[in-house]
Amino acid sequence: MSQSMRNQAVNNQLVNRPSLNHSGANHPGKSQGLNSLMHRQADSRIEHEQEAHQYLTFMLGAEVFAIGILHIKEIIEYGKLTTVPMMPDFIRGVINLRGAVVPVIDLSRRFGGTRSQISRRSCIIILELHSDEGRHVIGVVVDAVNEVLDIQDAEIEAAPAFGTSVRSDFIAGMGRIQESFVIILDVNNVLSGKDLNLLTELEHSEVEV
Repeated sequence: MSQSMRNQAVNNQLVNRPSLNHSGANHPGKSQGLNSLMHRQADSRIEHEQEAHQYLTFMLGAEVFAIGILHIKEIIEYGKLTTVPMMPDFIRGVINLRGAVVPVIDLSRRFGGTRSQISRRSCIIILELHSDEGRHVIGVVVDAVNEVLDIQDAEIEAAPAFGTSVRSDFIAGMGRIQESFVIILDVNNVLSGKDLNLLTELEHSEVEV
């Protein structure tokens, strides 16, 4: 399967996630309407719990990482970025995503490694993060997207204190997949408050992209 087909398959999984419809139309009575809403809310909670165990896996170099899909908006192919001067070297630039300025960071460089080498499999994962300052939409460059996997809590071990290429505070846990592990990232820790403030400035900047 080509990388573009793989991206589309994952995007379809993200887009087709069931959503709660709060419409009260066509309910014959108030009691039935409330019962119906309660059932839909219960279904929504179950779906949310199921999604909480789903992770998008991707490659950085030879290592496999994962991010919970509840943080992911979509995946796009790597395209033209507009560079912004005087930025930390892990910020590759910004893109225009349907009229919105979205900062793009290089995860490999953020983790202290070399900048990702862009290839035909390179992708940008669009994430939605939340902090005390509010909501942030950012893109992260990865070498390739793999698939969405179900990883239950019982299959997740604590982050090791040493032995990984990533700082332990960036890691939410180690997910066991058969005989191997994937590094599950804590995306809200990958960027510091200072970094998020900088990205917020970029999001609201007047950079031409």
